[in-house]
Amino acid sequence: MAKLKIVKHGDEILRKVCRPVEQITPRIVTLLDDMIETMRDADGCGLAAPQVGILRRIAVVEVEEGQVIELINPKIIAYAGEQREQEGCLSIPGRWGITKRPMHVTVRALNRHGKVFEVSGSELLARALCHEIDHLDGKLFLDCMIEEVK
Repeated sequence: MAKLKIVKHGDEILRKVCRPVEQITPRIVTLLDDMIETMRDADGCGLAAPQVGILRRIAVVEVEEGQVIELINPKIIAYAGEQREQEGCLSIPGRWGITKRPMHVTVRALNRHGKVFEVSGSELLARALCHEIDHLDGKLFLDCMIEEVK
């Protein structure tokens, strides 16, 4: 595994829409492993492929230690409620804001073996899933921030 360089705010890649993964190759599996290592090393709870310079629909989320959710071609298929909580981003270090997100989401994606699965989450997990999927569509938490936290 290798630690990857995290792209910072201002780099145009963070505003681009990612392409779907057509085939899960050993390179994609290695990317997942490297993204997990990079996310953990940066003390984050999520990381999307464009944050490491790759325009593919891939993200990893870990809000509970040791429980990594790998997402390939993720799509939010259901959401409910509303929460307004603080968010930050590994690509925008030192900046925090209150965002408006669903309280509960269900996401459908592929795992590293190409199997379709669904994951549902509330509160922090819902925020993390939404945040990382937004990255795949060229959106940043700043776009849904309702108040900056100083």
